[in-house]
Amino acid sequence: MREHRVNPVDAIWLNMDRVQNLMVIECVMFLEGPVDRDRFDRVVQRRLVDAYPVFSRRPVPGPRWRRSRWRDVPDFDPSDHVREVRLPAPGDAAALQEYVGRFLAEPLPRDRPLWDIHLVDGLDEGSAIYVRLHHALADGIALTQVLLSLTDATADAETDGRDGGGARHHGVGDLIEAARRAAPEVTHALRPARVRAGVVAGIRTGLSGARVLAKLLLTRNPETALAGDAGSHKRAVWSEPVDLQLVKDIARSSGATVNDVLVSALAGAVERYQVERGDTPVDVPTMVPVNLRPIHLPLPRELGNRFALVVLLLPSGLTTATERLAETKRRMDRIKRSPEPVITFAMIQGIGLLGRRLGRGLVTFFAGKASGVTTNVPGPREPRYLAGTRITSMLGWVPGSGDQTLGTCIFTYAGTVRVGFKTDTTVIPDPEHILDAFHDEIDDLAQGLPPTGATRDRVAR
Repeated sequence: MREHRVNPVDAIWLNMDRVQNLMVIECVMFLEGPVDRDRFDRVVQRRLVDAYPVFSRRPVPGPRWRRSRWRDVPDFDPSDHVREVRLPAPGDAAALQEYVGRFLAEPLPRDRPLWDIHLVDGLDEGSAIYVRLHHALADGIALTQVLLSLTDATADAETDGRDGGGARHHGVGDLIEAARRAAPEVTHALRPARVRAGVVAGIRTGLSGARVLAKLLLTRNPETALAGDAGSHKRAVWSEPVDLQLVKDIARSSGATVNDVLVSALAGAVERYQVERGDTPVDVPTMVPVNLRPIHLPLPRELGNRFALVVLLLPSGLTTATERLAETKRRMDRIKRSPEPVITFAMIQGIGLLGRRLGRGLVTFFAGKASGVTTNVPGPREPRYLAGTRITSMLGWVPGSGDQTLGTCIFTYAGTVRVGFKTDTTVIPDPEHILDAFHDEIDDLAQGLPPTGATRDRVAR
């Protein structure tokens, strides 16, 4: 059996599973009806396993001072990783959330490839597919692209499972180009005619880097209703699809982006939850993943992790939704101009070379700077089909680390938005309250819209 080295960055996440936070990326696809199982199996074989060999390899621990390896599984059958389940009546959203919640603290077995797919029937509307993927396979941004590559633009696309033009994933939020813009152009600075300008640019870059390092070292997760010692039980809740046009109307009227509005609504939800739990609301830090792959190139067959994390301080200590939106935009704009993604990626690469114990300690240290991880994923603008069945919406959470307690996913797809929260029940036992608060914040932001915008459907309860 052939073995393959685990990339140092991938090894970080392979070794970071903990009882309080597993390194598992959780995804839910909502579909109009059941999928054709035979066709689905062909798609998984050809577009997942054949395209990306890591899906047919299992991890093998290395000796004391050596990294783990990926070992090929002989005669691998991907259908062993696909289970069919039927929920009991009434098969509503709460039943599906309860089902997903059962697995949020269950490790993926290490004696087989690190992924599982659940085909869930018995829902009152359509069906669902619940996917679990270990972070060591790739980062959440890449794995979202992998899952979208299983889909087609039409229901009658390639029925034999061959690639019928699977959707390309174009990044996460407005931060995706931050690293590219932040990199200093040293070669220009070395030209004699540009020495002075190069020196000035170098000083500015150095000062920016120093500010980023200070931010990473000095940021702390304040003591609020969202902070505490994480336990082993998690919950997941999500909204119904929301009209994306409403969010666009709010953004346009405020001179902000869609991403600004949605992140601002999260800040408002965090503020309202603190007040409800008797806290004086304060700003709460969250981590935001940033893609560092060229978005115009296909994913490499070996996948792997190539992303950075930036710390965003949610402006939850302000008084009104309008103030929170303006401050969110200001903070997001500042991050876009910052070299923070480049610096944090370099740090992640360095941590991967330090060995298991030291690397684990550093990841836990930096994880303690934030309440959790927030992803805002702009998915396909047009409906997609999986094995012939139309996908109505999607969600996906990347894992938290250490004692992080609040994972947030905002996913836009085919003119709609869904927001979902994954929480640690020891600290946040009632995530539906945060979901309701998110809805209320969107409603407040929509109050100033003209009638054509204000009368649009509000966030579903």
